Amino acid sequence: MKHAGASTGGRGWWYERRRKCMMKQCCTTTAGVCRHFFRGLRARHLHVKGTVPQHSRRQMIEPLLLTAARVSTFNGTQHLTNASGFFFARDERLFLVTSRHVIFDEPSKHFPNRIEIELHIDPDNVAASTGFSMPLYDDGQAVWHQGVDAAGEIDVAVIEINRAALPATTVYRAFTPQHLLGRFDHLEVGTSLLVVGFPLGFHDTLHHMPVVRQAIIASSFGLRFQGEGYFLTDARTHRGTSGAPVVMRVTAPGHALGDLPWMLLGVHSARLDVGTRDLILDEALGLNCAWYADILMILTGR
Repeated sequence: MKHAGASTGGRGWWYERRRKCMMKQCCTTTAGVCRHFFRGLRARHLHVKGTVPQHSRRQMIEPLLLTAARVSTFNGTQHLTNASGFFFARDERLFLVTSRHVIFDEPSKHFPNRIEIELHIDPDNVAASTGFSMPLYDDGQAVWHQGVDAAGEIDVAVIEINRAALPATTVYRAFTPQHLLGRFDHLEVGTSLLVVGFPLGFHDTLHHMPVVRQAIIASSFGLRFQGEGYFLTDARTHRGTSGAPVVMRVTAPGHALGDLPWMLLGVHSARLDVGTRDLILDEALGLNCAWYADILMILTGR
């Protein structure tokens, strides 16, 4: 891997700085590096582990990244899986959205009884976070909701978050009904999208931020692919991305979108494959299912 600042010859600024200082034989430490070297490090915002440089301050955080939440599932204290989710607000209520199979999946016998999400808790220090535990059942009854249509179960679930229980300094952004497409909005095949999540649990562990993958619409948007309530995306995705928001940038956002100029098109569910594919001769399709986000208006209206 080539580090930032490295020259094409594989020797970066640090090598040249050290060489010049050694030629001058000036202020060299026992490690053979002079104080000018360390000044160069500071000038490039490299920092001691545990400290946060200025570029970690909140003015540099894109609001889109604050919509996503890393989801961990548990059975009691036993950690089970990692997944993705995001915040959705409707009126005064706040919800966590993820894939239904993240919190309940009969085929794989996956039955967690609680989830934990990671929250940012300091507007001036994005590295500060805390875990927030949410039970999935109350007296044996599920507190989450999923949808069902004529084709069967919809792989989307919502859990209402008790705002009063959140830390007072919690920093997040939430999609709203204004971020959903209207009935007559038309999108072309090939439209550029982003998927915001935590593939294989991977993320910025210092700042607790998700990563994004580029995608495009790969089926006729607005039609239910093969009669199911989802459309297809073409993107490279991995386990752990389930529940991630699939969004499209708005070039001329209105006031209603605030500082989040993105339309929420879908909820990433799973990779799509063909059962007859030869695992040796044929590559994976690279296609994914994204459930239409308008299901959230039904799930959050209860």
